[in-house]
Amino acid sequence: MLLVIDVGNTNIVAGVFDDKELVCHWRFSTDRSKTADEYGILLRSMFNYTRMPMDQIKAIIISSVVPPLIVPLCHMCERYFELTPMVVGPGIKSGISLRYDNPREVGADRIVNAVAAFDKYSKKGMPMIIVDFGTATTFCALLPTGEYLGGAIAPGIGISTEALFQRTARLPRIELIKPKNVISRNTVNAMQAGVIYGFVGQMDGIVRHMKEELGGNAFVVATGGFANTMAAESDSIDVVEPFLTLDGLRILHEKNSK
Repeated sequence: MLLVIDVGNTNIVAGVFDDKELVCHWRFSTDRSKTADEYGILLRSMFNYTRMPMDQIKAIIISSVVPPLIVPLCHMCERYFELTPMVVGPGIKSGISLRYDNPREVGADRIVNAVAAFDKYSKKGMPMIIVDFGTATTFCALLPTGEYLGGAIAPGIGISTEALFQRTARLPRIELIKPKNVISRNTVNAMQAGVIYGFVGQMDGIVRHMKEELGGNAFVVATGGFANTMAAESDSIDVVEPFLTLDGLRILHEKNSK
């Protein structure tokens, strides 16, 4: 059994693989103030809830875009699992060539997503665009030869909506669901229409420009919390992979555990 932990700015997603099968997964809030013991007790409660013994975990890999959490999470692994985790970072073998001005600037989550997309879809023989709807919305371009070209970063749907609520006097906090009409007759639906269709338009525009730079065509993979919502309103997305990052962590562990 392999425990994979993906630390994002808003949420931490953890999952357990039995060989190549994801047998369970959990999502909880990222909290920079939590200690190793607090994260350990939280994970123990999740293992107990799914009735999975923690001693079945034989290896752990961590990817984090929040550097201050790496040390407490490593201590948590050592104390509660008696394992030293593998951490995604410089020196790890990915099979991906980073054609970036400064490769150290590429977020661990973007590398992990690229590894998974390359493993799953490089056989199609065409460039890939990976769209990750997280705290930030990231767009990454990847060649079928495994060359990571870079991409674009935009504000995420969640933080943009929260900023709209916090920066205005009368607009409420809303649930991010598709309204019946774009021409809405109340404030909540009007905000939902602006956010949902606004971000669909942004995504379609960035993907279109990236395809032009890649020679006119590319296979588009979407992941992240709002991937299904965006895919339902856009023809730009070819496939939704909700656990792309977890799969990428599993593949990275396989490449480096040898």
